[in-house]
Amino acid sequence: MEKEPKYKKVVEAADGLSLGISIVVAVVIGVLLGIGMEKLFGYKWLFWLGVFWGIGAAILNVYKVYKKQKKELDELANDPKYAGRKFDNSDDEDEY
Repeated sequence: MEKEPKYKKVVEAADGLSLGISIVVAVVIGVLLGIGMEKLFGYKWLFWLGVFWGIGAAILNVYKVYKKQKKELDELANDPKYAGRKFDNSDDEDEY
């Protein structure tokens, strides 16, 4: 039996928390960039451009995490340790 790393659960919890934090940080950075560009150039619409950049970065972060999780689950599905038998239940219908 393989021994699990000592802090595996802490790392997994931090990894899950990092998605929420990265979403907030991306939007905040986008808003700050928008405010900075608005003050620098004087155009009000640059604020909204920054907001949309922040939201776009947050969506990109979610997509990256999704791809990473999907890859891990696909690897787990192909692991022979977790491969289960496929049952044919077509004969069991008459027993009930």
